[in-house]
Amino acid sequence: MENRTRPGDDRATVVDDPWLRAALACALCAVDPVGTGGVRLHAQAGPVRDAWLAQLRDMLPPGTPMRRVPFNVTDGRLLGGLDLTATLRAGRPVAERGLLVEAHGGFVLLAMAERLPPGTAARVTAVMDAGEVALARDGIALTSAAAFAVVALDEGLEDEPLSTALCDRLAFHLDLDGLRAQTCTPLPVSAADIERARARLPVIAVPPGATEALAATALALGVSSMRALLQSVRVARAAAALDGRDAVAEDDVTLAAQLVLAPRATQFPTSETAPEQADAPPPEPDDTPPEDTSPPEPEAGQDASDSDAQPPDDRPLDDVVLQAAQAAIPPGLLARLQAAAGRLPRARSAGRAGALRAGGLRGRPAGIRRGTPGNGARLNLIETLRAAAPWQPLRRAARAGAPSNCLIDVRPDDFRITRFAQRSETTTIFLVDASGSSALNRLAEAKGAVELLLADCYVRRDRVALIAFRGTGAEVLLPPTRSLVRAKRSLAGLPGGGGTPLAAGIDAGWLMADAVQRRGDTPTLVLLTDGRANVARDGAGGRARAEEDARSAARRVRASAFRALFIDTSPRPQPAARELAADMAAMYMPLSAADAVSISKIVRAIS
Repeated sequence: MENRTRPGDDRATVVDDPWLRAALACALCAVDPVGTGGVRLHAQAGPVRDAWLAQLRDMLPPGTPMRRVPFNVTDGRLLGGLDLTATLRAGRPVAERGLLVEAHGGFVLLAMAERLPPGTAARVTAVMDAGEVALARDGIALTSAAAFAVVALDEGLEDEPLSTALCDRLAFHLDLDGLRAQTCTPLPVSAADIERARARLPVIAVPPGATEALAATALALGVSSMRALLQSVRVARAAAALDGRDAVAEDDVTLAAQLVLAPRATQFPTSETAPEQADAPPPEPDDTPPEDTSPPEPEAGQDASDSDAQPPDDRPLDDVVLQAAQAAIPPGLLARLQAAAGRLPRARSAGRAGALRAGGLRGRPAGIRRGTPGNGARLNLIETLRAAAPWQPLRRAARAGAPSNCLIDVRPDDFRITRFAQRSETTTIFLVDASGSSALNRLAEAKGAVELLLADCYVRRDRVALIAFRGTGAEVLLPPTRSLVRAKRSLAGLPGGGGTPLAAGIDAGWLMADAVQRRGDTPTLVLLTDGRANVARDGAGGRARAEEDARSAARRVRASAFRALFIDTSPRPQPAARELAADMAAMYMPLSAADAVSISKIVRAIS
């Protein structure tokens, strides 16, 4: 293959040029689609992503299938099932091929992969592992081959991650954001080159040292997935096949480390001196006369400048591959990983608009169930006919000879009802300690946080409420609302001072959260206090009794499994506040100098 960029020609160019890395990944994935698993392509819709996809189509041999799967695809269209029209026409069950079966030997494009439902992602990964679709539904039982590669089109932001299981099965993780279409020059690799590489691929030999070097690089970069190591070996073999060689070379190993392992790095490699080298005694003096280390004379006909060319690299292959992979780590990757690791945990079942509730009468369709329409439940006509179709021959035979004008015999057992999933609203309940000399500052912080949350309530669909506790009890200042004007009016002019009836405040928050949950919404409790209770439930003084009542109220919140955030507002965080947060099963945040912006960010993270 002449006049094309070889995968191992210019290591510095491969490292520094994001588009060249993406183009090489495209070519190597086309050589071994099933072995590499596919590509995670993070890029917004536009000319750059279109150029990469067009390059992939041009490299594939003619007739290679490529099927686009929308994020809201149904199970029947994804995996296959009963072809209702053909079944009713033929009078017998007729199977319909799903998109994954149609993509056998080719590629599956997952549109908006960041929004792919977990169930759909699990089905795709299961078929990728098995290499086939085993169908047993709607009176049909068959097995069809489905070996393909996935191109996951990721348009999401940092808070919209792809399925971890799906990402683990894709060898290449590419990021095309920030590239310009003018720099997207197609790689000079034709479909004929890909076909020749595929024919050579089964005979490519992998020396043992190559696998050991890739394993050592993966360990140094903190890549724990065994699939990533296997994928890097497959990529090295594909690179050798594309270059026309019969064995994997050093360039192929370094390229595989750069394309597969570097984007998955979770740590910078650290160089450690072996203990035996550190403790080794100094070498003994040698009486042998030193050898002549002068450079050899150039041979006849050889230019002296040629003899000064770069000397051969005598470093171990492990070091060469690790250095190449370290140079290919995307800028800012580790910083983003550290930021993600420090991000507050977030319940997977709860989104910014509250928890996902199934079984409602409106919302997003979430499957079907057997049932009778009525009381708001809607009949799914297509699925009802699909359930009735396999039984038509038996039902016709059962009524043979009886006069009937019925074309399709539908019975109550065939009725199917559409199930819906609907996100509930989130209500954030602020419990503010209004006791003591710093009450005015804390109320100002709570007021600022409430205003920031209300500013985007139309997007988040959140409600906020405010409960203040001081003196001998708690007071609901602001019932759940979205009204910014009402919130400001309720917060204005609140006096502070007196004791700290912490148990009464937590009880009032629990009662409101319970009422919110009974209404079908998702409550979140945010407690701002220093945790120093000195007033019991009944209003009597005494620190010991007040602390016991507060811990009892906290355990009540924990038993109800409400999401909670404990913000310790004391100048010096105390162990008692942390223990109280543990009793509530709340996230503990010591913010002695909390401001409205930081409180708002924390609340958004857990909501």
